[in-house]
Amino acid sequence: MPIYEYECKECGHRQETIQKMSDDPLVDCPACGKPALKKLLSAPAFRLKGGGWYETDFKGGSQKNVAKGDSGGDKKEKAESSGGSSGGCGTGSCGCH
Repeated sequence: MPIYEYECKECGHRQETIQKMSDDPLVDCPACGKPALKKLLSAPAFRLKGGGWYETDFKGGSQKNVAKGDSGGDKKEKAESSGGSSGGCGTGSCGCH
């Protein structure tokens, strides 16, 4: 079941709730009791790993972005160890660092 995040527009109380997709959204705030809860949009926190997904099936050779460990730092470590000549994220040339 998905986890939904709610915020009360009256008192600012925030909460996460596990609900079925078919359940009606919550309305009453547990903190102040007013019917002011609104469901927030948030990014999903998961990654499809393993065979059968785009990452492994439709990319060839060196184009795969599959992490080798659960740390998530493998790509940055590879870019740093190769001298940063690839120009990708983590090397400073992409503009985000």
